[in-house]
Amino acid sequence: MKPKANHDQRPAVVVVGLDCITGLQTARVFARRGVQVVGVASDPKHFCCRTRACSRVISADINGPELIERLMETGPSFARKPVLVPCTDNSVLQISKDRGALSAFYRMALPVAGTIERLIDKVQFSHFAEENGLPTPRSATLTSLEEAGQAATQINFPAVLKPDLKTVRWVHQTKEKAVVVNSAEELIRAVKQCLCWCDALLLQEWIPGPIENHYTCDAYFDAQSQPLVTYTSQKLRQWPPMTGVGSISADCDNPAVRQQAIRLFQAAGYHGLAYVEMKRHELTGEYLIVEPNVGRPTGRSACAEATGVEMLYTMYCDLAGLPLPAARQQKFTGKTWIYWKRDLHAAWWGMRAGDLTFSGWVRSIRGCKTCAVFCWRDPVPFFADWLRIGKQIKTAAGKRGAMSGS
Repeated sequence: MKPKANHDQRPAVVVVGLDCITGLQTARVFARRGVQVVGVASDPKHFCCRTRACSRVISADINGPELIERLMETGPSFARKPVLVPCTDNSVLQISKDRGALSAFYRMALPVAGTIERLIDKVQFSHFAEENGLPTPRSATLTSLEEAGQAATQINFPAVLKPDLKTVRWVHQTKEKAVVVNSAEELIRAVKQCLCWCDALLLQEWIPGPIENHYTCDAYFDAQSQPLVTYTSQKLRQWPPMTGVGSISADCDNPAVRQQAIRLFQAAGYHGLAYVEMKRHELTGEYLIVEPNVGRPTGRSACAEATGVEMLYTMYCDLAGLPLPAARQQKFTGKTWIYWKRDLHAAWWGMRAGDLTFSGWVRSIRGCKTCAVFCWRDPVPFFADWLRIGKQIKTAAGKRGAMSGS
């Protein structure tokens, strides 16, 4: 995908976190619209950074102060203030904290710093939801083993244990974004381990129901907290299976989820890209909030664009002072978004567990789709991703061989 020439001198877009799938998808969305895209990545050798969508890629640790230093160095090189689009939670927090200095060089869609922290921090959000009467599972905040023991007498199992923030410490220790616990004993063991990786934990009761009961709403809110565009979707599978990230989802019409998302973010006085995941309780039918994501695009942002909903471009035009695109109304085509590598894991697990048949998987992947990584006009990231897996398998096989021969 060669970026189109930016003949009309529209502001460029700086995508922070190009070395993740969300960053890759975001870069492609803007490149297709003829907007110059500059990527920022902690790992410029990451398969997502092999994209043709960017005019250049800047190397910087997006989880620390180096990100701000590089953005400040790069800012004056643009003829017009570019639009800054962070694609990870940590980069959102970094940019939010230093927005005063960055605003001299960049356009950003962010609410006040306190709102960002309140919505990203899972413990703070739990309190915010309770104060505003937003539906969430029964929860408890844990900062010690004593609090864990007390919570075990009040929370029904199974339950989910989440870090307040998915910090660098947490990511270095585990790829899981949450831990499922089935008893008081499991909870105590998990808390003892996980409190070494974060400052506080949120314990929530498990919401019963299949993966298809998960729904999401992406939106963009202007500076007056008005939703200029919304997009609802339904998860079909995820990996890992219990607390993972969606591997395939489909657009759908769910007014209850859309209305609850608008209520949540307007209560927070929110400005910017927003996302909330909800799950319908299998027994009560109530929609409960799983978690919000704020200040950044998500995987479903690209699916919205593929179905004709200009989610990211609406944000861009609003910040750049350009006319808003006409395509902001969701048409509910049933189009699906899929990350093939992750979905193969999810489907294999589902078949082994007896929750999915091969024919059921084939039916789910039929029809018109948008792929997380593959793109005919920009194929290198897809092949680089699979080549990386081949190298990992070869390395693992070599280690097993060395161990068996020792």
